[in-house]
Amino acid sequence: MPQMAPLNWFILFIIFTIALIVLSLLNYYQNTPKTIEIKPTISSTYKINWKW
Repeated sequence: MPQMAPLNWFILFIIFTIALIVLSLLNYYQNTPKTIEIKPTISSTYKINWKW
């Protein structure tokens, strides 16, 4: 069985690296994050009555 030339290994590495990057980017942008509604803060719902 003949061995692969070093250039062929490098080309194979480049192909798999590009495939990994492309698939990772597609997977990242596939799902859009849902927006979370901001609930009122504690300061607007809780009043402090100062006694001075």
